[in-house]
Amino acid sequence: MMQSIVWTGRLLSRALWNGISNYSNCAEPNVNRRHESRIVSAVCGFPKELAHARLKKGQFGDDAWFTAKYKSADVIGVADGVGGWRHYGIDPGEFSAFLMRTCERLVCSGRFITTEPAGLLARSYYELLESKQPILGSSTACVIVLNRETNMVYTANIGDSGFVIVRHGEVVHRSEEQQHYFNTPFQLSLPPPGHSGLVLSDRPESADTSNFEVEDGDVILLATDGVFDNVPDQLLITELIKVQGERDPTKIQGVANSIALMARSLAFDGNFMSPFAQNARENGIDAVVVLGGSPPGTNSAYTATSIQSLGLYQEETPLDDIRLKLVMTYLCRWKIYWWLLTARTCKNYGSIHI
Repeated sequence: MMQSIVWTGRLLSRALWNGISNYSNCAEPNVNRRHESRIVSAVCGFPKELAHARLKKGQFGDDAWFTAKYKSADVIGVADGVGGWRHYGIDPGEFSAFLMRTCERLVCSGRFITTEPAGLLARSYYELLESKQPILGSSTACVIVLNRETNMVYTANIGDSGFVIVRHGEVVHRSEEQQHYFNTPFQLSLPPPGHSGLVLSDRPESADTSNFEVEDGDVILLATDGVFDNVPDQLLITELIKVQGERDPTKIQGVANSIALMARSLAFDGNFMSPFAQNARENGIDAVVVLGGSPPGTNSAYTATSIQSLGLYQEETPLDDIRLKLVMTYLCRWKIYWWLLTARTCKNYGSIHI
């Protein structure tokens, strides 16, 4: 028992170390003292099986994430590696991790267009295809860009990850899920040689895109389908409105924790008719079998939950007085990770290390 506690503590320390340096500082220092919306983020994650955990910066199991900024743009993204590749001896996490690392690098070097997150995904994907060492696999992905000067948000989504934006207790914007057919999302892929015709592979240009203006106090939830398959909109809204206009990152994290735990609990509740179960029934699949949500272990999207919440507001606190507060919380043995973001008035602060 004591050995287990010590081992878990070491794993948590590694997760904290890997997760806390989570915001790339890519912009020139802003010498103008002006008020604008900013993002402060915290991230933590745990693979489904702690005993075989491989924690890397920007990666938790089969899933990957990044946050970066360049000049007036804040960019965040998640990629959900398809776990089915593991049956063929391929690590699903390598594909998603490459996508997100490349997106982060492109943002930091300014090699992207703020209004075209789909182009950022495309460039990352084509670099993967041209890699000297082929990285086989496939992944869904969602990228969001916030222009801090205009409060405009630009989005690109491939597959069944996505986002919702809640304002005054209502969903005002959401992504469109992309499915070839039930339980088969659009995905970026690189199959083994000779298998191109046997594997689903969508072009990054086919991403669903949107742009809209956000307001102070809006809350954005960016997540894989581990959330949306298991938690109905009304339950999500009930939690998200608790942080409408909230300035305290700790409170925002508390709501994100609640949503993550709710998603996990409902996924294994055999008496709950989840959104996934309802969709299965509509597609002629016996709902008794799928009651409780997405079946864990089918692919990484069904064994992970990723959450991002973003509160937009402006405040009169001097730039130099802003502090970042990151709280990491171990949730459970199921693979769960979340991003908690709140737009704040602050100057470039760089990476944070413990």
